[in-house]
Amino acid sequence: MNSLLLRHRDFRLLWIGETTSKFGSSVTTVVLPLIAVTTLQASTLAVGLLSATVWLPWLLLGLPAGAWVDRLPHRPIMLTSAAGSAILLAIVPIAAAANLLTLPLLFAVAFLTGIAAVFFHTAYTAYLPNLVPPADRAEGNAKLQGSASAAQIAGLGCGGLAVQLFGTTNGLLIDALTFVVAFACIAAIRFRETPQYRAKQALVAEVAQGIKLIAGDVWLRTLIVFGATSNLALMAYQSIVVVFLVREVGLSAGTVGILMAGTSAGGVVGAFAGRRVADRMGTARATLFFELALPTAALLIPLTSSGYGVLLYLTGGFCVGVGVVAGNVIKSTFQQEYCAPEFRGRLAATGSFVNLGTIPLGSALGGLLGTAFDLRTALWIGTAGVPLAGLILLFSPIRRVRDLPLDDQAQGSLVPAVAAASSRVRTD
Repeated sequence: MNSLLLRHRDFRLLWIGETTSKFGSSVTTVVLPLIAVTTLQASTLAVGLLSATVWLPWLLLGLPAGAWVDRLPHRPIMLTSAAGSAILLAIVPIAAAANLLTLPLLFAVAFLTGIAAVFFHTAYTAYLPNLVPPADRAEGNAKLQGSASAAQIAGLGCGGLAVQLFGTTNGLLIDALTFVVAFACIAAIRFRETPQYRAKQALVAEVAQGIKLIAGDVWLRTLIVFGATSNLALMAYQSIVVVFLVREVGLSAGTVGILMAGTSAGGVVGAFAGRRVADRMGTARATLFFELALPTAALLIPLTSSGYGVLLYLTGGFCVGVGVVAGNVIKSTFQQEYCAPEFRGRLAATGSFVNLGTIPLGSALGGLLGTAFDLRTALWIGTAGVPLAGLILLFSPIRRVRDLPLDDQAQGSLVPAVAAASSRVRTD
């Protein structure tokens, strides 16, 4: 633990709350499809669509959510979202105990918790730069990404273990409790935001400004289009990998959780290495390394077999985890410095609408591929898209520079319509 966590009480609370909720969400990543597969005997297509449903709200609400978040204090939004998620997740084990659990109910809970996640993530992304001074943002992002990855390791492993010890549906109680902890931590934060923005125009116009901000800036546009394409490919294989490991490779639920925890260890390495590698080789070059070179190892995943063959899954997933998390650390810090404060909510929401909006499409694609082909072939198609997505970065201006532009380098980089509205990019 270094200086930022030692001296910044409110950041510590945000860090604890976010890390705890990430742990619970990782448990749910394992438990939710296992409930569908083992308790409700859902088909491969249904499992893929269930994963898609969690992310569908980004397509439906992602754009207006950003404008709403920019109009309102961020902390109350996070508190409401955390409380709602805790209640919704507790419904599943209660319904199961009463013999009322059905696949439609599972889909409904997935969809509603997805809505809560849209508003929590958007508000959280806009809140963090206000809470932490500019000099500490890179460190803060690295810590949050690193702890999130560590929580995923524990959560994925505990997900399989919880299923074995307490039953499949009761595993969701862990996630519900973590949102209670997140609520308590956020409620204890003393920092109160100073209103910087008040709505002066229609919601549609504000949404349009967020779109113009990204569409008119080559750096933001490149990173967000890449993220959307990458997520499409990642979810095309991740949405069916649990089914593959259980039905094709023949692994138990506990073993699947342990394997997924092992791959998530790559995220911890990525969070630790991202900022350090970027300092040495430049943020643009590091982005190419982490987002293009390392994720090519995803092609090892379809080769997974029983016995020592599971090491192929571990290696491929580990490298993908390193690349994705390290890339996220670099990108998050860049966007927070690059964008004017009054546009952060809309940048977060518009970017997430594009980036995360492809996740339900990728999940549905994975389910369709797993239905049309055998599971191993479907994984080959999905994992092949991961390195192909990185070519978007290779054939962009990122390839020609050492560092992504920040502060004074970014002058004039926004499209005129947005630059006029926001005065300029951030310099504080």
